[in-house]
Amino acid sequence: MKKAIFPGSFDPFTIGHYDIVKRGLTLFDEIVIGIGRNSEKKETFPIRERLAAIEAVFRNEEHVSVQIYDSLTVDFAHSVGAQFILRGIRCVEDFEYERNMAEANKQLAEMETILLYTRPEYAHISSTLVRDLYSYGKDISSYLP
Repeated sequence: MKKAIFPGSFDPFTIGHYDIVKRGLTLFDEIVIGIGRNSEKKETFPIRERLAAIEAVFRNEEHVSVQIYDSLTVDFAHSVGAQFILRGIRCVEDFEYERNMAEANKQLAEMETILLYTRPEYAHISSTLVRDLYSYGKDISSYLP
C-alpha cells in the first residue's frame, strides 16, 4: 500500500491544497494530511479550527485522514507509516525550495518527495495571501474548499 503525507501549513487549507490532495489520491492509496504546530508563529486560524475544516472537506473520502503533528516532517511520515511526502508547487520559486527540501529528505531520511504543480487556476492562491486577506477583514471563502 502506497501511503503519503501532505504536511500542512500553519495557515488555512486552500483550494490549491485540496487540488493537490485530490490529485495525489490518483498516485497513492492513502494520504495523511498533517497539520503542523508552531509555537513561534502566530496562528491566524487556530489548530482545532483548521483540523475541523479539513476533516469536513474530506468527510466522505475514506482514503484521507488528518492529524496534528509537532515533529519534523520525516519523523511524522515515519510515525504514520508513510513512504512518501506529497508537496505542492505554485511557481518556479516554490520549485527551487521544494526540490532542495526533497533532496534533504532523501539524504537524511531516505524519504521520497513527490512534487505536484498546482493547477494554473489556483497558482495565485497561497496560504499567506489568504491569511493576509483575512487579517484585513476580507472575504476569503472563494479561496477555501
